[in-house]
Amino acid sequence: MARIVLNTFGSFGDLHPYLAIAMELQRRGHECVVATAEVYRQKVTEEGVGFAQVRPDVGELLNQPEMIQKLWHPTRGTIYLLRDYILPQVENSFTDLDRACVGADLLLTHAASYAGPIVAEARKIPWLSVALQPAIFFSAYDPAVVAMAPWTRHLYKLGRWTFAAMRKAADRETRRWAAPVFALRKKLGLPNTSNPVMEGVFSPLGTLTLLSKAFAEPQPDWPVNSAPTGFVFYDKRGFGATGLSEGLQKFLADGPPPILFTLGSSAVTHPGTFYEESAKAAEMLGVRAILLTGLPSKPGTNLIHAEEYAPYSAIMPLVSAVVHQGGIGTVAQTLRAGKPMLVVPWAHDQPDNGYRLQRMGVGEVLPRHQYTAARAAMALKKLLQGHYVSSALKIASAINQEDGLMAACDRVEILLKR
Repeated sequence: MARIVLNTFGSFGDLHPYLAIAMELQRRGHECVVATAEVYRQKVTEEGVGFAQVRPDVGELLNQPEMIQKLWHPTRGTIYLLRDYILPQVENSFTDLDRACVGADLLLTHAASYAGPIVAEARKIPWLSVALQPAIFFSAYDPAVVAMAPWTRHLYKLGRWTFAAMRKAADRETRRWAAPVFALRKKLGLPNTSNPVMEGVFSPLGTLTLLSKAFAEPQPDWPVNSAPTGFVFYDKRGFGATGLSEGLQKFLADGPPPILFTLGSSAVTHPGTFYEESAKAAEMLGVRAILLTGLPSKPGTNLIHAEEYAPYSAIMPLVSAVVHQGGIGTVAQTLRAGKPMLVVPWAHDQPDNGYRLQRMGVGEVLPRHQYTAARAAMALKKLLQGHYVSSALKIASAINQEDGLMAACDRVEILLKR
């Protein structure tokens, strides 16, 4: 039996794969601790998994609209999240995570948990990095659509050198952001070599890439030992909260499959007019719609049903298409369900995820500032016909033959045996 600490940061899309892995590793006889924001304590402990608080707590953002607005700025959101919010608190994160790693045999980290590699090095414990989205690899062979400058995707046809130049510029800029990390490492007597915001987040022992090969093929410049395992799924809201509400079940039974409109667990805190325009789009098409709004349910109509939350694994197989923000957790669930999708990226990795889905032939992208009822209705009418549906079903067949959870846990145990 090993003691394994899993350190993550972010939304449900960041938490759920770690929690699923922790639960499976505990089933195999290991002791696991999920080290993350305090807001997730109950969700983790109700599954019988150990919990350790690691700052910053994303829960503190929920009641601060000004910070939420900065976080979801379409081009500057990532800068705010990393440079202004996470990195200045790295010493707090280190203090908390270091305490959680007392007696640990292995540490799993997250791309935005910059204290993880420092704790592993200071305590001399092995660690594995975890990749949840292909954009973090910054591959010149498979260039990412960067939220800060999405227009640069049009330059990639000029050759790999264009993205290599962007990466070089990003390296210079993010080294400035990382000043608090460099200061902490110096304080601990650790060398400052790699960029802790870019290559420094990847372990020399390997990276658990929790992606399907159908979504992201391995590239020559990916980090060492980072072949995809397949997606890892978990979508329970809380202990005992499974399945669909009675109202939602009744709505589904009363007519043909509706379109699902959702902003995941994070962008839903800054929806703008998304749900109003979505309802209008459904009415224009004369189709039924489910809106997952993150708010208590209200009486709907014969066409529109609003719900606070529904597990994707339960609802997505029952709908005709999905409109969503492009978060990786939502992407994975929609692909597994075999549904065509319209992606309306909010920020961060979401533009890249959306354009990957477009290239795969399973969806279309509608930029957030262009999201109106008329444009959404036009895109959905296109998605519900022809090759999008067949392509989505084909991809779903491939994904459902993978077992990302078992593959990821097997890799963890192989490393432990070494």
